[in-house]
Amino acid sequence: MPTKQPVAIVFDTFGTVVDWRSSLIADLTAYGSGRGVTADWPALVDAWRAAYHPSMDRVRTGELPWTTLDNLHRASLDRLVTEFGIKGLSEDDLTHINLGWHRLHPWPDAVPGLTRLKSRFIIGPLSNGNVSLLLNMAKFSSIPWDMIFGSDLFGHFKPDPETYLGVAKMLNVRPDQVMMAAAHNGDLAKARACGLLTAFFPRPGEYGPNQKRDYAAEQDWDIVATDIQDVAAKLGV
Repeated sequence: MPTKQPVAIVFDTFGTVVDWRSSLIADLTAYGSGRGVTADWPALVDAWRAAYHPSMDRVRTGELPWTTLDNLHRASLDRLVTEFGIKGLSEDDLTHINLGWHRLHPWPDAVPGLTRLKSRFIIGPLSNGNVSLLLNMAKFSSIPWDMIFGSDLFGHFKPDPETYLGVAKMLNVRPDQVMMAAAHNGDLAKARACGLLTAFFPRPGEYGPNQKRDYAAEQDWDIVATDIQDVAAKLGV
């Protein structure tokens, strides 16, 4: 058990709490089949996710004004549909596909682990997703958040300090009373630099065969666990 107990635990969401890759591939494959649209859906999903950080960097550098992740996802999707030569998609189809990010399924340990943690701690996502995306995802997958810390609350994307520190400000607690939990070492390093406690657990299947990092803890995080259930156990819940 760590020497400090948090008041709140916030979670990276894409890849950490939900399995974005398998969820999207299954969702788009089924939808495309029903619509009679043929595409390399796994390749599209991987390319879509690869556009994630570059699109946010355009906002961060001022090339784009503040833009929600939903809208960044849609701009990337429009470009990729053209690049992949996918034909026959209507505006309603593109809207439905883009909302696939709202229909992601949690990893098997996520909901039971979060339910345990919720009994003692304030829990919520600290994600680059916007509030509506994260709220719809929580309703879809029965994720028991107490609060939704979407990027549009702060007008910033992680790893900007305004996100990590914004949680402490909103909860009226010190940064060292907030724990950041993630399957990504880089996210935790930025949280630690802002004074937050940290918890790491790996998701080696996040990127499928394309995974290249985050198989293990790269620093002495306050908690190193196997999954969210193990985080709860290590916090004595």
